[in-house]
Amino acid sequence: MQADGPRACRFGRRWYLNNESWHPSVPPFGEMKCILCWCVSGETHCQRQECPPAACASPARRDNPCCSKCR
Repeated sequence: MQADGPRACRFGRRWYLNNESWHPSVPPFGEMKCILCWCVSGETHCQRQECPPAACASPARRDNPCCSKCR
């Protein structure tokens, strides 16, 4: 039996609508700001933010906590 409309996704204890995106919350770590999840027709897809490689010896994470940048 098929549904008439797009299906929602369940992630943890929450439901998300089709095409909705969110940063997952993983206990005991909390919200994972460097990972983005989205709902596509009832299936959850998640991806870590891709960062370009830093071209220096000691990169820092200033503006973007997910990616390192040279000072």
